Amino acid sequence: MPAAAFAFALAAAALHAGWNVLVGGAHDVRAMTTVTLALAVLLFAPVAVATWSVERAALPWIAASAVLELVYFWLLVTAYARSDVSLVYPISRGGAPVLVLLVSSLVGTEVGLWQGVGVAFVGVGVMLVRGRLDRADRRGLLLALAIAATIAGYTLVDKEGIRHAAPIPYLELVLVPVTVAITASELASRRVGALRVCLGWQSVGAALATFGAYTLILAALDRAPAAAVAAVRESGVLIAVCLSAIVLHERVTTARAAGAVLVVAGVSLVALT
Repeated sequence: MPAAAFAFALAAAALHAGWNVLVGGAHDVRAMTTVTLALAVLLFAPVAVATWSVERAALPWIAASAVLELVYFWLLVTAYARSDVSLVYPISRGGAPVLVLLVSSLVGTEVGLWQGVGVAFVGVGVMLVRGRLDRADRRGLLLALAIAATIAGYTLVDKEGIRHAAPIPYLELVLVPVTVAITASELASRRVGALRVCLGWQSVGAALATFGAYTLILAALDRAPAAAVAAVRESGVLIAVCLSAIVLHERVTTARAAGAVLVVAGVSLVALT
């Protein structure tokens, strides 16, 4: 793997973990997510226009992805409002590639021995990350698994949709209706004050990180095989666990940290074999 591709993928992992920690640690997760999405769409609109290339065949995939992204953000907001980032992030991010592999196997794709071992690693890692849960954490676990399912869903959809559109215009068209729906919900709930409070360096940073992570992944994919890039990207699980302990002061047990390592190892085996 070229050094530049490795650096791009690792930076993307850090940015993705970073914006999740910024959003997950906010006093009002719903408002922070809304402001972050709105800023991301506005800041990257000029880039989308400058690189515009969208075929009509992309529209059904864009619509499907938008629905899945809307569900994803709703679940993410609910999960981070009820549970720790160090619980939700490893399970949701680690579970998604495994679900994609399992769905692919159901439609005829052969699953190799080491991929099976990788799935087992992820399973054990999830159990360690889960640990002994109270009622709130059990809800967080279920939400994380649901998030993993939506990530797997929009990953499969976007894999087809991106064949008919340039990446940034595609993502912009997916996120615009999602942002409008979430913002309308906040305004209907008379939460203008909460949105105004979230305007600041954290929301701008999270917005830039959201699109920046995606752009860096595209740059990495242009220089290295997708499997290798995916494996490096999942190091974001470890970064998120570290940041949640350092920045959010969450209690990260040895078992949870070990589970995050196993999740990364398992996803790497799935991606690279």
